[in-house]
Amino acid sequence: MLRYTLSLFTIILLIFLTGCQQKPKKSGEDSKPAADQQAVKADSAETKEQDSTARKDTIPENVKVEDTIVLNDDNAIPFFYEYNKKHKENKVKISTKYGDIIIELYRETPYHRSNFIYLTKKGYFNGTYFHRVVKDFIIQGGNSDSRITSGKRSEIGRYLLPPDTKKGFKHHRGVVSMPSSDDVDNPHKLASPFEFFIVVQSPGAYHLDGNYTAFGRVIQGMDVVDKISNLSTDKREWPHESVRMQVEIVE
Repeated sequence: MLRYTLSLFTIILLIFLTGCQQKPKKSGEDSKPAADQQAVKADSAETKEQDSTARKDTIPENVKVEDTIVLNDDNAIPFFYEYNKKHKENKVKISTKYGDIIIELYRETPYHRSNFIYLTKKGYFNGTYFHRVVKDFIIQGGNSDSRITSGKRSEIGRYLLPPDTKKGFKHHRGVVSMPSSDDVDNPHKLASPFEFFIVVQSPGAYHLDGNYTAFGRVIQGMDVVDKISNLSTDKREWPHESVRMQVEIVE
């Protein structure tokens, strides 16, 4: 009886062990070795990550680089080099409460012309002032104490332009030029791209030649320039009366 019981127990144990060794395959599982399946999963995950990264880094075709770039001292010149090829406009209108000033920008100073056109199209100058007035010398514009203007500068970028003073343009009356940055560390008189000045002095302010880049001239509205030049100012040369501007492309 004991032998019979042991034999029956042995048979049942064998059946149980055999069943455990034959696990059913999960639905959809292929017949590849485990190592190969892991490699496939890893490749798939890497591909998905690369696709996701590519989607993040790709700028849609309808979005221009000039709408997304933040300018700095490293990329500004290459950017304006390409911008100059595509944007040929060279006349702008500055509107003030005293009247309009039409300016023609010199094509011979491509970086400064392109910079002014670029800022105009970005709407930077709108709402800024003629913030510095020196009677019978110059009127200077493009600055403002408002947070909006400061925000525009931050969005456009922080950069300076190298002087372009060897094209033969002198600071005659009516010439538009770009002041150098007032940063202490600026021995080469790199230009502050957000501001400009118009020469009022007659026949010209020739002591500025060679130090500042003349990049345009007033072709209409010097009477308006003279009106602004005659405004009273405080000790900082800021006019007591605010002279806001709106700037747009003429052609």
